[in-house]
Amino acid sequence: MGMKRDWQTSKLILPAAPRLTRRALFGGLASGGLALAGLVSSPLGRRPASAAVRVADLRGTIDAAEFGIRPGAADDQSALMQQAIDAAASRGRALFLPGGRYTVANLRLPSGPRLVGLPGQTRFDYQGGGHLVFAEGAKSVGMEGIHFDGDNKLLGEYTPALLHFADVDDLLIEGCAISGSSKTGLALDRCAGRVTGNIMSGARGAGLRSIEARGLSITDNHVRDCANAGILVYRWSEGEDGTIVTGNRVERIAARDGGTGQNGNGINIFRAHGVVVRGNRIADCAFSAIRSNSGSNIVIEGNSCLRSGETAIYSEFAFQGAVIAGNLVDGGAIGISIANFLDGGRLATCSGNVVRNIVDTGPYPAEVQGFGIGIAVEADTALTGNVVEKAARIGLHMGWGPYLRDVAATSNVIRDCPIGTAVTVVEGAGPALISGNLYSGATRGAIVGHRWKEATTGDLTKQGAAEAFSHLAIQGNMVR
Repeated sequence: MGMKRDWQTSKLILPAAPRLTRRALFGGLASGGLALAGLVSSPLGRRPASAAVRVADLRGTIDAAEFGIRPGAADDQSALMQQAIDAAASRGRALFLPGGRYTVANLRLPSGPRLVGLPGQTRFDYQGGGHLVFAEGAKSVGMEGIHFDGDNKLLGEYTPALLHFADVDDLLIEGCAISGSSKTGLALDRCAGRVTGNIMSGARGAGLRSIEARGLSITDNHVRDCANAGILVYRWSEGEDGTIVTGNRVERIAARDGGTGQNGNGINIFRAHGVVVRGNRIADCAFSAIRSNSGSNIVIEGNSCLRSGETAIYSEFAFQGAVIAGNLVDGGAIGISIANFLDGGRLATCSGNVVRNIVDTGPYPAEVQGFGIGIAVEADTALTGNVVEKAARIGLHMGWGPYLRDVAATSNVIRDCPIGTAVTVVEGAGPALISGNLYSGATRGAIVGHRWKEATTGDLTKQGAAEAFSHLAIQGNMVR
């Protein structure tokens, strides 16, 4: 439309702007997209797409078909897959793997590749003869949307897992599935990065094992039906680790190799300091839902621990510093144990936890103080604001023989436990404060002194009953 002139004022009248509608908007975007697809920039201006790079390159990926890789082919495609991986890494591009099965083995990832599949459709089937995927000393490695299936075939003696990564600075494994490993599913040595949103199942060892991590996050994974462990965070020697284990679902973990706690744990920390275990749901583990052995400065917070076979949450042996807060424990032979002052285990807070339905039978004959205990503590610990209901023997267990020091049990609610609190009265035991707790349904006594495993006093909440024990301060408790 051209401009018009107002005959009265002689002013030029500009044409009205066209009305913007959804049809016009999306039509413009579509035509603009087509124009961009047909032109690419060059130092000399613009030229047709026919003289430019392919669409796959514009998307930043390389298609595996370029190397003759065919999904569903019955023959071994390992050599072709290795060529594609190496080419993608050298070009700095992601390798796209269309849906289908790829029969491969002994793949080695250099620095830089990113393997991208279609979740639920792209599958690497291990054909045997060594390992499935390995990377060592890489700056960065990424894998997304691929199912790695070990089919329970034997792995080589040299490899700890179906997928093994060592000394990778920036590892990303996201939205993958790892199943049927005859050893561990995923093993990480001295790695940093993220393992997130994966499914790990059917491993003969652990679903995931990390040793000496350098800044690792293990988040939002589903680990299930493994023979000996769910998630392991280990170190060869004690030291700062800092792994974050959050939002994972771990269930049905067995202890096929036996023992008294070495196997059968949902999340197991060993010698690793500064680990955070938060917001996980762990159910039906043969031993512990969460077990920290010699892990200082551990935070165990906001986890749901259901139907554990032994101690649901354990902080044990040579640790200094543990925060155990806001967890739900339903089912187990011991609810929470903060133990082993003899071996240096000390310094903790245990607060705001709900512990219930604790039985007096475990996966092996009862030892030391036995089973059926809600919460057990020994040294330099504040035990406050917890609720324990229906522990088969004892609600709170404080100290073991002379191994008690500076423990305060305050503002806890103990319901329907035969003995509300068992506290050691063995010579050499250190100070303990038991104050402001509420006991309901303690049929054998609200607070009872013990010499090792044997109850040797009456109810210490009664007037004057605790005066014989100078290391105890018992006051202000309510007994119903």
